[in-house]
Parts: sequence; structure tokens; C-alpha cells
Amino acid sequence: MTRRYLAAFAAGLALTVSACGGEGAGSGTSGSGGASDGDVTVGVAMPTQTSERWIADGNNVKAGLEEAGYAVDLQYANDDIPTQSQQIDQLITKGVDLLIVAAIDGTALSSQLAAAAAADIPVISYDRLIRGSGDVDFYVSFDNYNVGVQQGTSLLTGLGLLNEDGSAGTATGPFNVELFAGSLDDNNAQFFWNGAMDTIQPFIDSGQVVVKSGQTTIDQAAILRWQQETAQKRMEDLLTSAYNDGSKVDGVLSPYDGISRGIITALQNAGYGGADKPMPVITGQDAEIASVKLIADGVQYSTIFKDTRELADEAVTAAEAMLAGEEPEANDTTTYDNGVKVVPAYLLESQIVTRDNIVETLVDTEYYSQAEVDTGQAG
Repeated sequence: MTRRYLAAFAAGLALTVSACGGEGAGSGTSGSGGASDGDVTVGVAMPTQTSERWIADGNNVKAGLEEAGYAVDLQYANDDIPTQSQQIDQLITKGVDLLIVAAIDGTALSSQLAAAAAADIPVISYDRLIRGSGDVDFYVSFDNYNVGVQQGTSLLTGLGLLNEDGSAGTATGPFNVELFAGSLDDNNAQFFWNGAMDTIQPFIDSGQVVVKSGQTTIDQAAILRWQQETAQKRMEDLLTSAYNDGSKVDGVLSPYDGISRGIITALQNAGYGGADKPMPVITGQDAEIASVKLIADGVQYSTIFKDTRELADEAVTAAEAMLAGEEPEANDTTTYDNGVKVVPAYLLESQIVTRDNIVETLVDTEYYSQAEVDTGQAG
């Protein structure tokens, strides 16, 4: 790891312990590094502390900024849009010098960003593109369309329709597959869906993949706020409506590990997971530790690993450039049109994780320890 990654990781562990000790969602933390003695403050708005992924993002961004010498005001909004809007208003009122925002609803912050622009406060959109505003200055994220392609590919590989090298597999189907999508207020959900469906659609067209429920649009498949409980309820409804004839689900496209765990609960309650009714091939995203253990145990098939240490590092690099009055480096200046402008972006790559490469991708890179993988709990 780089020096910044190590600092972020250490601070992340400490802050995670603090969060587990009772710091509620919607609360904020602040601190300063040594180089500027707090003369420059960066406001960081994260969506929630209910997901370990967003806790890690907040911790890593904060630690990296502090290492670079900035004071940090970090806020979590508990997946509540008015709370996040109020938090950003307060950060602007406090006079922060730059904002890094991971939006709950990418369309709900136009007035806040207009206020930031009026106060000459640059805005970095973090992982989720803020839409409908010309006051977004930069975007850091992963190649979200490719994340969807990887999810679709891993589903097809798990079913045996593709080999790992992308060549045709030995299986022919037909396989019963159900489709899940993310929250429609998150701009990334559409990219994930498009990438996955562009990958899967030829197999639907050939009849090798059958969506037995008939629910094949993103509006039908979407899970509001990416909630595990909502996904469990939808999977239960699908089983009741489309699989009451004794047929079985062979695969489930899931865009996020929390959604995957809700799907798994519904399937286990319906008797899946035994020799006579094996667990379907189920995808995921974010390499959450509970799901990594499920993958190691052969329950969930795959997840997509997006190294949030790298994303935080890129956000810090962009912030340093902007605070120095420079243009941050972009590697995509055409893709991310937020409805008002094309936002320059820096995109990172992701990796498919299955049972076979957990050690290589997650343990060897020190994202998790082997003990964490074995227990399913981040230490």
C-alpha cells in the first residue's frame, strides 16, 4: 500500500470502532492535519453509515485529506435526503473551502450546489454523479458500465454459459434467471444495469437465459435505497408468483451485496441451499465482508471489488489540485452527462471476486485479513 493508503486504513479502523461504539448516522466528525493547521477545510458528505462500504469511504477520504494537511468536516446522512441537504447547507455556511459529496439522491442537491458555486466552493461528486446541476466540478468513480458488464459476465460464467476467458461454456441452458437493479435515484444504478443487460441480453434472445417472472425492465427490478429488506421481499414475491409450479431459480443478477444477502435470505427460507435445491448463482458488488464469507462458503457466487482506498486517494488528489487552483486530471471527459453538463471524471477499474480469487484480490492486497474473511466480520 502507499503511505496514504496505510494512513487511511489505520484511521479507518479507529473510526469504525468509534462508529460501532455508538456514533449514530447523521453525525459528523472533524479534524485537521499538520501542514495547514486547519487553515483549509474540506467538507465531506457521505450518504449513510448503514453500509460498511460508506463507512470505509468516509474514513479513507478523511484520513487522506488530513494526511495532506487539511481540516475535515465529515458528515453522514443516514440515507435521508433532507438531512444530507441540511448538512451540505451547514458546511457551506461554515465556509468550507471544498466539498466532496456522495449523494443519496443525485437530483436533489441543485440549490446546495448553486450556493456552493456562489461562495466559490468547488464540488467533487464522489462515486454517485450529481445530476441536474452545472455546479459539479469533477467526478471520481469507477467505470460503472464495466461494473455491470462484470456482473453480467460473472452470472453467465457461474451458470457455465461462458468460460472465464469469455469463450462459450459447455452449458446450454435454458436457465431461469431473475434480475435486480439498484435505486433509481442513484445515477450509477442505470450504468450497472446497462452493462449487465448488454452482456446478458444475447443469451435471453437465444433462449439460454429465461426471466421466468417476465420482469425485465429496470423499473421492475429496482430496489429503492438498495435496501436488503426490500430485496428480500421482492425475491419472496417472485418465488410466489413465478416459481409455484415447482420450477427452480438458477441465477440472480444482483447489483450490490446487501441486496444479494436479502435475496439469499428469501431463497434459504424457500428451501434453497441443499443438495436437491442448490443455491442459484448470485452476483453482487462492493465486496462487503459478510458477503465475502458467503462467497467463501459457496453461498453467494461473486461480488465486484471496487477498492475504495484507491477511490478515496483519487478524491484527495483531485481536491489537492483544485485547492491549488489547478485542473485535476481526468481520464473521461465524454461519458458522464448530468443533464446540464458533461462532468470531467477520473474512473478506476474494478475486479470480479469469486471463491477462487478471494485471497489474491482481498487478502494479499490487505483489504481484509484472512481472519476477517473466515469470520465474516471486519476487525
